Amino acid sequence: MPRRPIHITMPDLTGKRAVVTGASDGMGLGMALQLAAAGAEVIMPVRNPDKGAAAIAEIRNTAPGADVSLRSLDLSSLDSVATLGDTLRREARPIHILINNAGVMRPPGRQTTADGFELQFGTNHLGHFALVARLLPLLRAGRARVTSQISVAARRGAVNWGDLNWQRSYDEMRAYSQSKIALGLFGLELDRRSTAHGWGITSNLSHPGVAPTSLLAARPELGRSEDTPHIRRIRALSARGILLGTLETAKLPALLAATVPDAGRGELYSPAGPGRLGGPPARQRLYPPLRSEQEAARVWRTSEELTEVAFPAS
Repeated sequence: MPRRPIHITMPDLTGKRAVVTGASDGMGLGMALQLAAAGAEVIMPVRNPDKGAAAIAEIRNTAPGADVSLRSLDLSSLDSVATLGDTLRREARPIHILINNAGVMRPPGRQTTADGFELQFGTNHLGHFALVARLLPLLRAGRARVTSQISVAARRGAVNWGDLNWQRSYDEMRAYSQSKIALGLFGLELDRRSTAHGWGITSNLSHPGVAPTSLLAARPELGRSEDTPHIRRIRALSARGILLGTLETAKLPALLAATVPDAGRGELYSPAGPGRLGGPPARQRLYPPLRSEQEAARVWRTSEELTEVAFPAS
């Protein structure tokens, strides 16, 4: 039986500038397309310029006249994050929407970033933490909505404070959960600090459920030469409409959180189906690992120390 399409109503985004990480393929590309179709100027920071150019062509083919452009970004390099921050600050254009969407998941074996951090923690969390800090003046100028994309994996687990970089007893799934829990705690703390200091930024969280995205697909740059058995199972279940979402539904929670006027501060948006794996997007209760303000403040302090990028005290 064919699935019934799921849609959300996007507001008119004419005059808004949006930045979407991980927009060169998959659900990130879908987000960029929908934002551009709603009138936003969309900045797509990408690691692979060829994939980025193909994504731009696809967007313009679907939405003629779309205002989309590429910038260079490798979230696994703090120097690359700093360079993007410098580039966008020189452009001196307020940012109204930032979707921290890019990520890596379960590389085959422990790998590290250019700065020596465990790859998932360094890319998924620390890279985005540093990016928000670098872009803070532009986000404040645009009274931005910042949406950080976590995962259903954040529903259990914890930050491994005794070994943040998983140098002992590496567990790729627990390390992935840590990276998404840390990103979620940061997103919530960002909203609290924005409120306390009058930054004018609204920060919330989203997750896509489970869908056949590119996270577990073949990624030669990560040392994964072919699709994992897990992604093959996800594709099969998704195609049959069994519990899971699709690429089309996976993008919707982040778009809802990032654009709908009444989306709440410090809230989580995810699919509303069983297990939050698929279905229409809706506001959901925070997962238990995300509820501690003390843990969030610790993530913030530690991330400033590790990245050597500081937010203003007020």
